Amino acid sequence: MRFGITGNPGKDTLWRPLSDLIHTFRESGYTYVIHPDMAIGLERNGLLTKPDNVASDDQAFIDAADILLSFGGDGTLLNTVAAFGEHAKPVLGVNHGRLGFLANVEGGELIDRLNQLDEGDFVVEERLVLEAERLDGPSLPVPRAVNEFTVQRSGAAGLLSIRVRVDGVVMNTYWSDGLIISTPTGSTAYSLSLGGPIMAPGCGSILISPIAPHSLTVRPVVLPDSAVIELEVLDAERPHIITSDGISVEGTKHPGPIRIKRADHHVKLIRFKDQDYFSTLRSKLMWGVSKTQ
Repeated sequence: MRFGITGNPGKDTLWRPLSDLIHTFRESGYTYVIHPDMAIGLERNGLLTKPDNVASDDQAFIDAADILLSFGGDGTLLNTVAAFGEHAKPVLGVNHGRLGFLANVEGGELIDRLNQLDEGDFVVEERLVLEAERLDGPSLPVPRAVNEFTVQRSGAAGLLSIRVRVDGVVMNTYWSDGLIISTPTGSTAYSLSLGGPIMAPGCGSILISPIAPHSLTVRPVVLPDSAVIELEVLDAERPHIITSDGISVEGTKHPGPIRIKRADHHVKLIRFKDQDYFSTLRSKLMWGVSKTQ
């Protein structure tokens, strides 16, 4: 088992724990490969004295790794699966961020988990991925999302009028600040802050959540993951942006309908057998537990 070490080079708090982990790898005989961006950061901080096992580029890194260790937070893990998710390598998120829904192993416990990883004593969860394409004009620069795509107004612009078709049939024309199209994984992200439902992984659904809709009768809608969704901003010249997993990927330069559907691949996230989705919810959302539970 070879571990691929990657992460967020912008997080200063991860360099010392990462250096300690590499030292443990060397002492214990675990095999590993370091992403070049991580190696640069370790060297810059004076923590990589022997630059061995450093991949030359992204392709060499993914070819050499069996499991990816993503150091940072949920955003870092999303970036990792965006870069490498199509290669079907399992990813473990190691949290050096804040909430850590996806990066569900805290940095201090990773060394205790290494034997489980090396022995294959873990569960791989396949998570739904969405892909988006523009029906007119160039393709989107970030065409896939593990959490969500959004279309939302930009700056001081007024409400957007967004027509939604599902499998070719008009579902609604929303008048709102925007829309979120999310996976079950993304149901605990942006959509949750708007009052959207929590969907457990594997439930096979896509969620449409309006952002500050004009009508109070408009509510989130859950669709089967086989649905093909088309969004069109009717007042296309009104300033708006499209995001993929929180990254702004395009504004109004190329207005036109966007089709969103289930991608052909899943991303694979690692969890351990003593972890479960609902304990993560209780912990991260600080749900109370009664004495009888």
